[in-house]
Amino acid sequence: MDTFKVKNRLAKYTIVSFILVIQALQISAQDSLLKSLNDSLLAANEKEHVTGTFKALYIVNMKTVEAPAAGALNVEIQHRFGTLNLGAHYLFGLDFATLRLGLDYGITDRLSVGIGRSSWLQTFDGYLKYKLLRQTVNSTTMPVTVSLLATTGYYTNTFNDFNGKDSTLKEKDRLSYTAQILIARKFNSLFSLEITPTFIHYNRVLSTADHNNVFALCGGARMKISKRMALTAEYNYLLPDQLVSMPHKNSLSFGWDIETGGHVFQLIFTNAVSMIEPQYIGQTADSWSNGGIYFGFNLSRNFNLKSHNTKKPSS
Repeated sequence: MDTFKVKNRLAKYTIVSFILVIQALQISAQDSLLKSLNDSLLAANEKEHVTGTFKALYIVNMKTVEAPAAGALNVEIQHRFGTLNLGAHYLFGLDFATLRLGLDYGITDRLSVGIGRSSWLQTFDGYLKYKLLRQTVNSTTMPVTVSLLATTGYYTNTFNDFNGKDSTLKEKDRLSYTAQILIARKFNSLFSLEITPTFIHYNRVLSTADHNNVFALCGGARMKISKRMALTAEYNYLLPDQLVSMPHKNSLSFGWDIETGGHVFQLIFTNAVSMIEPQYIGQTADSWSNGGIYFGFNLSRNFNLKSHNTKKPSS
């Protein structure tokens, strides 16, 4: 009898031990599987790039890190009315208009080119933009998106000299060049920020007291307020004592973005009448404090000129 009890207890201990071993193996296998899944997700996040940092190619006047996809053409219409301080007689500036028409084309998903024509000083402009770095979902891998931008402007307007005659400038005197590093981060689905160190070269300045080479620091942000609407703001700070022969104001701009399918419509208030970098950064003369505020809009429309794989952008 005692022998039977001993054997029975041994059998029970053996069964319990076997069950415990099986459970330990299962827990170990589950931990290994979870670790494997986590490692896979981490690796995927390290390679997955953040999209939709900004919904348009422009914050207001500033270009964003975004670019048309390869083979896509963006048509940009930028319109500024006159200043609000013109009063009711001129319908608070609505009787006047400054216009820029632009085309932006994606050569690759990273390299884009653009051209434009502005009525302000009858200016032609062109640019190249290259997306050097792309923010990843796992922000420790790459926390920001960085694009390099090179812009040139050429104005064709003629001016009168002191004798009332047209003064003909040399062609090179009409040129200016801008180089920018666009650094942006999408913090979450609602908020994005861009900081842009800027260098501008003017072939001709008004006086010897002015610098041909000037530096500025520009910044802009986007705050999403609904599924298809966002508020934007930008400020362009020209470092002091560089252009001193004419009154200069740093440009401050606000926008309201409305997404409508393939369009992005932006309603704008700004103290800068021009829409290209050398002019709105270095040649803004109006001020918010005295009502020198231009109401206007940007309208962009994207066209796919060739088929390509597209990934639905994040909000």
